[in-house]
Amino acid sequence: MTQPYDGPIVDAHHHLWDLAMDRHPWLRPARGEMVFGDNAPLRRNYLPADYRADARNQPVVATVHVEAGWDPADPVAETEWLETQVKAGGIASRYVAHVPLDSSDAAALIEQQAAFPRVVGIRDILSWHPDPARSFAARPDRMDDPAWRRGLARLAGHGLSFDLMIYPGQMADALRLVRDFPDQVFILNHCGSPANRDPAGMVRWRAGLAALGREPNVHLKISDLVAYDHDWTPDSLRAVVLTCLDAFGPGRSLFASDFPVAGLHASFDQVWEGFKAFTADLTPAEQRALFHDNARRLYRIG
Repeated sequence: MTQPYDGPIVDAHHHLWDLAMDRHPWLRPARGEMVFGDNAPLRRNYLPADYRADARNQPVVATVHVEAGWDPADPVAETEWLETQVKAGGIASRYVAHVPLDSSDAAALIEQQAAFPRVVGIRDILSWHPDPARSFAARPDRMDDPAWRRGLARLAGHGLSFDLMIYPGQMADALRLVRDFPDQVFILNHCGSPANRDPAGMVRWRAGLAALGREPNVHLKISDLVAYDHDWTPDSLRAVVLTCLDAFGPGRSLFASDFPVAGLHASFDQVWEGFKAFTADLTPAEQRALFHDNARRLYRIG
């Protein structure tokens, strides 16, 4: 018999923003088309009340806010803004903040971010693609930059995880990185971003994911399956989820929505009901790990 999960959910990845503040350059109209599609529908406020409305049918008990592309000149200001937001229902109970790890003031910024009790991790997006329209990072070699690595080396001392956002073409570099920092906890975002959906691209993604899955300090966030699969079907999403679980197992994987970005191509309920359907044949303990326990442990949600 199979039984879909019906317990509490920790959403391990979503974003909030107030566009009246004009602090998110990528949400300005001039940014145009992005790898996940036209961002015009995202150019509206997305605040805790909006998240609660999207999540109204799901038993979300806590969430993790991941840095949302705030102006990199003052990343701490995003954390300060989050502190002003109402935390009812556990929304944004923990933060993955931004620090440009290769900046000259990275050490001071890490200390400032770590001083907020809700900050439990750092993300500095590394996703570079030969197609500039798909790139989030300005250059491909940041993982090997000595200055960037010095910044990364400071995180473990503050007890901060690192959210690793890359493309499959960068997985060999990422494998070298996680091996060079065995004491650093890495959380790979968005299934490793399988953006090239042709057969060769998917083979490359599966091989890179399997290699990273063999490293004990790497965990996998299964999130925003529809970002790179706009014409998705349940079968196409299921195949990605099962590949992820083959590589990392239920013990080192966690589910997340990536709302509101995932809302460009799926509803909140479609995201979570899909996760439940795809894992209905797992044990109750494995299901609870994926939907709740792993996120609570990794992001230190009390």
